Amino acid sequence: MTQKQNVIVSETKSEVVAQNKPLGGGYISISRSSIILKNLEIINGGGGGGGRVNGWIESMKASSPTHPSLSQDQTSWIVQHPSALDMFDQIMESSKGKQIVMFLDYDGTLSPIVEDPDRAFMSNSMRKTVRKLARCFPTAIVTGRCKDKVYNFVRLGELYYAGSHGLDIKGPTRTSKYNKDRKGETLHFQPASQFLPMIDEVYQRLVDKTKSVPGAMVENNKFCVSVHFRCVDEKKWSELAHQVKLVLKDYPKLRLTEGRKVLEIRPTIKWDKGKALEFLLESLGLAHCSDVFPVYIGDDRSDEDAFKKLRDRGQGFGILVSKFPKETNAYYSLQEPKEVMDFLQRLVEWKEVSLNTHSRV
Repeated sequence: MTQKQNVIVSETKSEVVAQNKPLGGGYISISRSSIILKNLEIINGGGGGGGRVNGWIESMKASSPTHPSLSQDQTSWIVQHPSALDMFDQIMESSKGKQIVMFLDYDGTLSPIVEDPDRAFMSNSMRKTVRKLARCFPTAIVTGRCKDKVYNFVRLGELYYAGSHGLDIKGPTRTSKYNKDRKGETLHFQPASQFLPMIDEVYQRLVDKTKSVPGAMVENNKFCVSVHFRCVDEKKWSELAHQVKLVLKDYPKLRLTEGRKVLEIRPTIKWDKGKALEFLLESLGLAHCSDVFPVYIGDDRSDEDAFKKLRDRGQGFGILVSKFPKETNAYYSLQEPKEVMDFLQRLVEWKEVSLNTHSRV
């Protein structure tokens, strides 16, 4: 089954909005987004309730490793995915003459991983660094969290925000200096708006079902539901997975994915952080440029979709934030948010030096 999309331009509100609407409804299709939106398909075999609970448990463990390895495997992994700080000069050399575009995950990348997801605050120094970064390069936060919640954490209006794994995207309200055609328009994109009532219903049911599992926390991220098990005893993971399975079996249009100590329930449409990255490049007018250099930094399994997208495009690269080896499509690594901030600061300094050098020529 295929769901077609239209992009809507509101002349009165100066907004670019993408939603699920019937074709032929009189809306204006914008060519720069048509390639991405024309065939937004439903993923076959949705409904996370169809899988075996034991399989879920193994997947939960694999996506949430708790014991770092200091073996030879880590040494070889670092060789394959060297520190982005150590390789900074080489990275900048490869970006020479190209437009850098920054994509940043939030939890575990800009803020530390915490037990209470409502307290995942970024530091003031990180906020200052990201603000400076956005003055130098177009910058987006791409997260599984609700867009509005992450905006309240970050509080920087000059960024692009892609919440719910890219199912809820909003751009800056100011005129974009990167896309002169968008005369002060605000970018809004919600390809799964028809799922909102279903997501709310599933959220309420999961809250009720998981009450029996101590430490479980259910978060409504608007276009997806997150079941956090960071504070759940590993012996109780099977029970939690069973409760989630009982709910999802009634919703074949929803699917389950795993992240770092979290189960995420999402619509079955083919949309992820990789497609969000592509859409944002389209919106900036940079998707078909040979001189664009996207950089995506993230720590979670869901960020792999974006890392793979960059590999497939043959442009830019991904940076995985992790203290121990993981299978990844990222080229480089950083160990923690502090190293992410150091890398972003060096990017800002490099840009400032290059601008000063250029102005003297």
